[in-house]
Amino acid sequence: MSISSDEVNFLVYRYLQESGFSHSAFTFGIESHISQSNINGALVPPAALISIIQKGLQYVEAEVSINEDGTLFDGRPIESLSLIDAVMPDVVQTRQQAYRDKMAQQQAATSAPASATGVRNSNTGKRTDNHADLMEVDGDVEIPQNKAMVLRGHESEVFICAWNPVSDLLASGSGDSTARIWNLSENSTSSSTQLVLRHCIREGGQDVPSNKDVTSLDWNSEGTLLATGSYDGFARIWTKDGNLASTLGQHKGPIFALKWNKKGNFILSAGVDKTTIIWDAHTGEAKQQFPFHSAPALDVDWQSNNTFASCSTDMCIHVCKLGQDRPIKTFQGHTNEVNAIKWDPTGNLLASCSDDMTLKIWSMKQDSCVHDLQAHSKEIYTIKWSPTGPGTNNPSANLMLASASFDSTVRLWDVERGICIHTLTKHQEPVYSVAFSPDGRHLASGSFDKCVHIWNTQTGALVHSYRGTGGIFEVCWNAAGDKVGASASDGSVCVLDLRK
Repeated sequence: MSISSDEVNFLVYRYLQESGFSHSAFTFGIESHISQSNINGALVPPAALISIIQKGLQYVEAEVSINEDGTLFDGRPIESLSLIDAVMPDVVQTRQQAYRDKMAQQQAATSAPASATGVRNSNTGKRTDNHADLMEVDGDVEIPQNKAMVLRGHESEVFICAWNPVSDLLASGSGDSTARIWNLSENSTSSSTQLVLRHCIREGGQDVPSNKDVTSLDWNSEGTLLATGSYDGFARIWTKDGNLASTLGQHKGPIFALKWNKKGNFILSAGVDKTTIIWDAHTGEAKQQFPFHSAPALDVDWQSNNTFASCSTDMCIHVCKLGQDRPIKTFQGHTNEVNAIKWDPTGNLLASCSDDMTLKIWSMKQDSCVHDLQAHSKEIYTIKWSPTGPGTNNPSANLMLASASFDSTVRLWDVERGICIHTLTKHQEPVYSVAFSPDGRHLASGSFDKCVHIWNTQTGALVHSYRGTGGIFEVCWNAAGDKVGASASDGSVCVLDLRK
């Protein structure tokens, strides 16, 4: 048997990623030099660490169940081992002795043997409790299998997906070092036509797979080009036909986020190297690099075609403008890592969410936050503004903000009044993604409980639900508002058809 520290570190790194501890994974990956290992991540299946731990646990349970002479006990151990039990010193001897004592007591007892009914009832009750909320979403709201298309092709977890803004093309990015473009239009020759966008690096005079995760992607507003960001430190621009148009290389480490501006002439990226970069989309050249954060930059969002905001693990938010050599505004107030930032449709208000469990609203007109929204009980992973109110296609509807948290809830906020109007509580595990439908009437949410829920934003009612085969990392709506895409930890991409 051979175990290297590199192999252990890689499995721990993947476990942190798959469990949603993205910032911890970034830090651990850097400190343990994951990028320098020779392990091909595309060949390592999801949940590999958990799988091997479970096998070890089963081995210890088998040891407990065997006599010194190699024969089995008359029955099984009274209860299965927990992981902590299994690593305790002398666990085999201790559990075997406890089992012998129990058997001796049962044989000595004059009364009838204790029934196991209580244990079964207890277990049954526990199972019922675990699925109580899941049962509530069955029936009318459950999306039938014939309305759910599962797209297979990725060989590792799929971190992100995004619909083309003008056609039914769905892009996805994965830990298998590829992005894929799936053609889901009615006139597609096959329901699962896919283009594979292999992310390669130049090595020894030839292109070889980077073996690094593709963790960010964004379509330009015309739907003609797709930008991707990878842990290999490169951003890339692809045509919608899957051809590589240009490679953008100036970051000194993984890229965590990237966005096209509305005009489509610039791409903005954020990286572990603490910098953000504006790229010329036509030439592939870096227009300006902004080195203002003191720790990895986690997210970026354009306010206009040349002004943007960035957030970081340094707890700060900077607003920067092309051509300016320092931030035009800095917002401070969060007490932990700032995970995501989003400008409202008018570009007047900036929302931010953090590991400090708060959601804050900022204005360029003042230094302190306009609202400090505190209701979540765990880290807030992401936020989205509704496409409603002034400056949108739905000007008569009220503007809302959605927040997704590791406390398993989604909250809808009335930002003008600074209050939570709905708390959406059907998820069982951390919620990683939320997305509004184009008309703002519905909200999709995706959680590591493998469920995609569709909610009515006015009433907070659950209207559709789908349970997939892996934890959900991302959800997104197509431009027509009749399909929801979801990417999952088991390598699947789901497309839910919400048409009647």
